[in-house]
Amino acid sequence: MPIRFEHKPGLVIYLTAGDPSLDATRAIALAAIDAGADVIELGVPFSDPLADGPVIQRASERALARGTRLRDVLALAKQLRAARPAAGLVIFSYLNPILRYGLEKFAEDAAAAGADGVLATDLIVEEAGEYLAALGHVHLAPIFLAAPTSPDDRLEAIAAHSRGFIYAISRTGITGKQQSLAADAAALVARIRRWSKLPVAVGFGISNAQHVAQVAEFADAAVIGSAIVELIERSTAEAAPGAVARFIEGLRLPHAALTR
Repeated sequence: MPIRFEHKPGLVIYLTAGDPSLDATRAIALAAIDAGADVIELGVPFSDPLADGPVIQRASERALARGTRLRDVLALAKQLRAARPAAGLVIFSYLNPILRYGLEKFAEDAAAAGADGVLATDLIVEEAGEYLAALGHVHLAPIFLAAPTSPDDRLEAIAAHSRGFIYAISRTGITGKQQSLAADAAALVARIRRWSKLPVAVGFGISNAQHVAQVAEFADAAVIGSAIVELIERSTAEAAPGAVARFIEGLRLPHAALTR
């Protein structure tokens, strides 16, 4: 079943769980939801995050140094679900931590924690048979990344097997802020819509209200990751929830205000 986006565009906010601490991540996530985030992606820190740029790499290093593990992220998800029952909640991980935890056990525990879906960032749909079966057994939504370079047959497979929403990468490369959205993003969303009626969220590089307004013209939601993680990095643990809330509230400024 699709994850609902109550706003247009929806906002998907990525947080590296455990940076600067698990308690701080909980407070930041709650503040983000209250400020208008539709979905929280709880990032599982990983030692070799190849798809991520330096901002999220540093956040993963700090979280791992504090001892944050997948089980801690699932416990945090359970706390967030209890505190904000209506919020969208996605576990965002590389595949290795999931396999080390145990695929079926992970699916069961993620569902028990109240997660709506899972995004395994380095898992391609063609190799996801056991993963899809495990998530389907407990009614977790599998979310896949679609790239501008994805061939049509892969996009068709992603559409067939995705639930919740489809994550469209705005450009090739690693995560990180950018000055303007690549034209590839709109073209990719149009291609995805040939095969799927699920909401499409666009991410990688979205960092300000103008980007969000641009995404609203052709997609259902914007994913903001590095800009949030960098803001947390620059803030104290006590100040971070308020700083993130103000940032999120500013992402839906009227377009007219952006051009003054």
